[in-house]
Amino acid sequence: MIKFLLILVVFFTGFQSYAVIAVANTNVKIDTKDTSVANAAQSSVQVIKSFSKRDVRGTLIDAVTENPTEKVNVVLKSKTSKSTFETESDDDGIFLFKNVPVGEYQLLIEDKDYILPGDPEKAASKRGFAVNVDGEHETAYNMEPFKVSLKVSWMFNWGDKGAKEHYWSHLVAKIILIIYGSCLVLVFFYSILQLSLSVAYARNRKKKEVEVRPVFDPAKAPKVTVQLPMFNELYVAERIIEKAAAFDYPADKLEIQVLDDSTDETKDVIAKKVAEVAATGVNIKHIHRVDRTGYKAGALDAAMDKVEGEFIAIFDADFEPEPDFLQKTMPYFEDEKIGVVQTRWGHINKTYSVLTQLQAFGLNGHFAVEQGGRTASGHFINFNGTGGIWRKKCIEDAGGWEHDTLTEDLDLSYRAQLRGWKFKYCEHVIAPAELPITMSALKSQQHRWMKGGAECFRKMAWRILTFKNVKIGDRVHGLSHLFNSSVFVFILIMSLLSLPVLHIKDSFSDLNFFIQFGSIFILSTIFLMYYYWLAYRDKTENKFKSFIQFVGRFFQFLIVSMGLSLSNTVAVLEGYLGIKSSFVRTPKFNVLSKGEFKGNKYDKKSISLITLGEGLLMLLFGGTAINRAIYGDLGMVPFHLMLAIGYGLVFFYTIGELRTQKK
Repeated sequence: MIKFLLILVVFFTGFQSYAVIAVANTNVKIDTKDTSVANAAQSSVQVIKSFSKRDVRGTLIDAVTENPTEKVNVVLKSKTSKSTFETESDDDGIFLFKNVPVGEYQLLIEDKDYILPGDPEKAASKRGFAVNVDGEHETAYNMEPFKVSLKVSWMFNWGDKGAKEHYWSHLVAKIILIIYGSCLVLVFFYSILQLSLSVAYARNRKKKEVEVRPVFDPAKAPKVTVQLPMFNELYVAERIIEKAAAFDYPADKLEIQVLDDSTDETKDVIAKKVAEVAATGVNIKHIHRVDRTGYKAGALDAAMDKVEGEFIAIFDADFEPEPDFLQKTMPYFEDEKIGVVQTRWGHINKTYSVLTQLQAFGLNGHFAVEQGGRTASGHFINFNGTGGIWRKKCIEDAGGWEHDTLTEDLDLSYRAQLRGWKFKYCEHVIAPAELPITMSALKSQQHRWMKGGAECFRKMAWRILTFKNVKIGDRVHGLSHLFNSSVFVFILIMSLLSLPVLHIKDSFSDLNFFIQFGSIFILSTIFLMYYYWLAYRDKTENKFKSFIQFVGRFFQFLIVSMGLSLSNTVAVLEGYLGIKSSFVRTPKFNVLSKGEFKGNKYDKKSISLITLGEGLLMLLFGGTAINRAIYGDLGMVPFHLMLAIGYGLVFFYTIGELRTQKK
C-alpha cells in the first residue's frame, strides 16, 4: 500500500513539472533601464526550469548616477507560503539569494534609503515585482540589472528616528520651506510696493509736463548758507569749493561754510583755497574740527549755531552743482510748509566703466521712480544727504542732527516729516556727482547705506507706527522704505535655502506642491523690470533697440546686486544688532576716464572674510548649477547661475584691485 502511494506521488509530481515546462515559452526578462518597464514589473515573469533549489542573482543600479548601489536591502517573499529571503547588495551592487525553492515570489526593495523608481509615496511592499523560480536546465536565476532610486537625497537621509520613516528630516524640510517661502513673500511684497510707486510715478509724469514752476526773484531771495562737510578729501576739496563759490545768487545773501574734519594735508589745501575765494569777496568760512565726534552729523550739528542763513544747502565733496542750482530750488520755499527741497543726482563719470554704469542705473531708479512715486502719492521721502536744501527752522523743530545712526539724513528726514513738514522733490534739477570707480569704494558706500537704513528702522519704526495724525499709507510706505535694505538679507537667505530646497524636491513629493510657488520670484522680477524701465535714461527713438539694451543692463544690475548681497547682509545685520562702527566715507577720485586714474591713498583694499565668502558662494552656486543642468533639472539653474556670476564678479573685481594696489 505504501509503495502504491509513493508511485502516485511521483506520477503527479512529474505531471506538474510537465505542465510548468509547457508554459516555459512565456519567459520575460526585466530591463529596468526604462523606468516604465520597472513600474510594470509586477506583471513580469522570469522562469527558470529546475526541480531543485536555485540561486537568484541580480544587480542594482542607482537611477540618477547609474552607479552600482551597495548595502541595499533586497527581499524575496513567497506568494504561496510565509517563506522570506533577505540579502544585501555588495560593493558592486550585486545581490544573491542562495538555495531558493521552486515557486512564485515577489522581489522587494525594503531599504531605509532606496526604493524602485516611481512614486515614493507608495509603500515598498507594493513596489515589488513577480519572480517565478522554476526550471531544470539553468543553474541560477540571473536577473537583468535594474534601477533603484533614493527615497530621500543625501541631505535628508537620516533614517528612522521617529514613529514614521524620515519623520524628523521631513519636519526640517517643512521648516526650511516655511523660511524660504517667507523670504519669497517678503521680496514679492517689496516688488509690489515698488510697482505701486512706479504706477504713481508714471501717472504723475504726464502732469509734470504742464507743471508751472516758480520763478526766482532776486529781490525776494532769502539768505542761504551752503555747507560743505569734508574729511580728508584731498582729490576733490578744491573743486567743490570753487563750485559753491560760483553760485549765481545775490552775494549778500550767500554764506559758505567748509566743515573740515580732515586729519591730513587736506586741511591745508582747504585753508589755502578758502583764502583765495574769500579774497574775491565771497562770504566763506573754514570751520576745522579736531574732535570728530558724530562724524558728518556731528560736524553739521556743531556748525548750526554759526549758520547765518534761514536755509542750509548741503553738498558732499564729490558734487559739482551748477551755478543756477539755488535759483531753481529756492523759489519752492515760498510755501512755508516745505522744510526740504531735494534734487536728483547726476553722474559725472557714468561712462567710466560697466561698474559705474550699473551704479547709475540703480540710482536712477531711486531718484526717478522711488522719490518721484513717493512724492506723487504724498508719502514720506528722504533727504539724500547732499544735493538738497533744508529750512533751518525745520531742522531745529525736528530735533536737530543726531549721530546715533550712519544715515543721519534719513533719520532727520523722518523726524521732520512726522512733525508735519513737507518735502519737495525736484526731479528736473540735477546735482551732478561722482560715482565710486572701484569695487572696494562701492562696498564701503553700500555698507554705510545698508547699515544706516537698518539703524534708522530700529530707531524710527515704533515712532512711525504710533505717531499721531499719520495716514496708514504713509505708515506702510515709511516702514517699507526704512526696511528696504533688508531685501538683501532675504535674497541671501533665499539663495542659500534654495540648495536644500532642491533636495527637498528630490526627497518629498508631497512638498513639491509648495515648491512650485517659487515662480513668484519671476513675477517679482517683472515688477522690478517695470520700475527700472521707467527710470532708464538711455532710451532712444528706437524703442525695440532701447528695450533690448535695457534688458541686458537690468540683468547685469540684478546679477551684481546679488553678488553684493553677502556684504550688504552683514551690514544690515550689524545695524539691527546695534553693532556700532565708525563713519567710513566713500573715497573720491576726481577722474572721468581710466587714463586719469593714478591711484587713491584713501581707497584701502584687503582680503576680508566677506571676500572669501563671496568666492566660496561663487563655487557653491556655480557647481550646483552645472550639476543640475547635467541631470536635466533646470528649474533653478538660471537663478544659481546668476548668483554664481554675481559673486564671481564681485570676488574677482576685489582680487583684481588688490593685485593692482600691490603693484
